[in-house]
Amino acid sequence: MIKDRFLELLNRYSEDLSYNLKCWDQLFKNYNHRSRHYHNIKHLEDMLLLLPEVEQHIENKDAILFSIFYHDIIYKVTRKNNEYKSAQIFREHIAPTKFKYVDNSFDQILATKHHEWSEHNDTNILLDLDLHVLGKSPEDYETYTENIRKEYSIYPNFLYQKGRIQVLKSFLDKEQLFKTPHFKEKYEFQAKTNLKAELKKLSK
Repeated sequence: MIKDRFLELLNRYSEDLSYNLKCWDQLFKNYNHRSRHYHNIKHLEDMLLLLPEVEQHIENKDAILFSIFYHDIIYKVTRKNNEYKSAQIFREHIAPTKFKYVDNSFDQILATKHHEWSEHNDTNILLDLDLHVLGKSPEDYETYTENIRKEYSIYPNFLYQKGRIQVLKSFLDKEQLFKTPHFKEKYEFQAKTNLKAELKKLSK
């Protein structure tokens, strides 16, 4: 259960169980908001499920775990500073604890804004976990795009399609989408296939 996973992590660095539960309650409230159709608890669960596949390549597992839990704690489609706000809340929550690698996770959360290659392998692993949905089956990818559209439901189709096309092209302009060998081998080809199919559909 994701709650148990989070509390197990935080309990390692904080003995204040009441405080730890408050952190979880805010995290759950945010991810479980009615406006969240993709960037929700399931998104975190999917990332956590994949983590064991690359565990042997991770330098600081707890830092990545904190980054996973907090990277989308703020997600509002009308704002452009979600990642920074998310990183800020992470720092506020974890500052009172004994966790010594706050800066690592803070920087990893910020990196999810542009998804550029990093010289830090743990950051690249986090980014690949975050984007693995792009390389899932066409059916799963379609569900993902439907949920993203629901999150942007305040925008009319012509505006949404224009913005979405820009996002798709920015992904396809990258020499490679996934930054680590494991995810590149597993998802790269299907991800590009999915992105091209969605772009073709939106460009009609």
